[in-house]
Amino acid sequence: MRTHSWLIQMISNTINKNGKVSTTQDFGLKRVYAVFVTVAVVVFYWVYQGEAHIFDALTAFLTLSAIFQCLAFCLLGVHMLSTGSVQGISAKSLQLEAIALACRLSSTTWLAGYVPNDASGDYLYQFFDVLSLAMVLWLLHRVLHVHSKTYEVDDDSLPVTPLALGSLVLAGLLHADVNDRPVFDTLWMCGLFVGALAVLPQLWLMTRNRVIPAMTSHFVAVMAFSRILSGLYMWRAHEEISCTPWIKGFNHSGHAVLAAHAVHLVLLGDFAYFYVKNLATRGLCSSLELPDSWIV
Repeated sequence: MRTHSWLIQMISNTINKNGKVSTTQDFGLKRVYAVFVTVAVVVFYWVYQGEAHIFDALTAFLTLSAIFQCLAFCLLGVHMLSTGSVQGISAKSLQLEAIALACRLSSTTWLAGYVPNDASGDYLYQFFDVLSLAMVLWLLHRVLHVHSKTYEVDDDSLPVTPLALGSLVLAGLLHADVNDRPVFDTLWMCGLFVGALAVLPQLWLMTRNRVIPAMTSHFVAVMAFSRILSGLYMWRAHEEISCTPWIKGFNHSGHAVLAAHAVHLVLLGDFAYFYVKNLATRGLCSSLELPDSWIV
């Protein structure tokens, strides 16, 4: 826990360095983004060097997705440490993210079925998922215990147990056989479904607040970008996600993977419009104000 806590504290200090002036925070936040984007570019270039065609390097998009997912959780940590508050952060959303990561790691840490088919899939992809899981658990501890007085428990009221159980049932019906191990194929698919729905409690909480802290809105946006990267790879590779079909000639597992990514992006359609509008008109460090008509 101490390693990622130190990392988030360092980033928080970078953002708040030289005072609390908005322009300074804007510059500091841009530097944080620049660090993670630089890492992503280096990873992609590292993979691309060994490929004959740029489309062959798309396998790295899964690792890039994990990198930006890590950035998203890091932004929440920066928000906590810089404000001393967890207002606007959904613990239930974090709980679903933890379940999704744990389910995925139960497969990718020792089986080769759902990892990038390149050098980044050996350890780097798993490393960022492990780091993200550690961050989520740390964030949950801060929300539920350290900063519990600022946690909006009454507003963070969307039931998540049906979402998790429903995802598990669907995964049991639609899982692939890439690992040829039904339990772990099911867990991986469950992680995908839960991850796609994990944003719902956060959106639910946003509809009750209307004014969203900048870092929280960035968290949702960066997570969406992470899903886009993952979805781009899956669009290319979904036919390779084999299964024993329920309907002859129809690969239900591959299409379920694509559907999960599509559901996540559809859920964020309205949010994306208001987020981009706010970013263009008010800047990177401004809170996001949602209209009264916006509902989940």
